[in-house]
Amino acid sequence: MAPASQSPNPTGPCSRLVMYCHDIDAMVAFYSTHFGYQAFTRDGDRIVELRRADGGLILMLHPAGKGQKAGQSLIKLVFDVEDVESTRNTLIKAGVDVGPIHQADNYQFANLKDPAKNSVSISSRAFA
Repeated sequence: MAPASQSPNPTGPCSRLVMYCHDIDAMVAFYSTHFGYQAFTRDGDRIVELRRADGGLILMLHPAGKGQKAGQSLIKLVFDVEDVESTRNTLIKAGVDVGPIHQADNYQFANLKDPAKNSVSISSRAFA
């Protein structure tokens, strides 16, 4: 396997984890109280980002859908990319099934599944 720096279209690190939840306020309180996270929101965005002052993985709290049950694995790995369209095209050319590009407030993302059917996203949110 080639090092990431030699891959045809390297992504940034996986720095965010989407956690789908039914009670976002309870999640904010739990991670703030017990693990030192602070909540950050953007106007008009339904996602609450939890960040630690010393860095580390950003926890993104997303409202769970009606069909998502508590206790299920409700996560999505998010890889930072500056150019979602280019990265998506490269993945498709490599045989990866990638969904359409979605436009959020000021960033784009596209979703896919890893071989074990875990949710993965390529997103320019980190660069917005």
